[in-house]
Amino acid sequence: MSQYRESTTGTLSSLISGAVLGAAGLAWWLFSEAERRQQTRKQKAMLYAPRIQDGSEAFEANTSSHKNETSEQLEQRVEQLNSAIADVRKQLEDLGARN
Repeated sequence: MSQYRESTTGTLSSLISGAVLGAAGLAWWLFSEAERRQQTRKQKAMLYAPRIQDGSEAFEANTSSHKNETSEQLEQRVEQLNSAIADVRKQLEDLGARN
């Protein structure tokens, strides 16, 4: 019976030490992930900071308005193509009805 208790005690201590090591590993991983995210935020902030100082964010506003004009032109072109496709489809249906 004492051999059973020693085995149970050894298993219990192994289980506890494994849980402690697992918790420590998880804590270390979470800490390293938090550090990595913080470093990424700092790098992004450093990339943006010089643009604030030299005024290049104003150029970005111009490019976004240019992009809006381009997207409007694209939408108009798509509408034209859709109407042309509808016309061709109608002509094909008319030809099919004649035959």
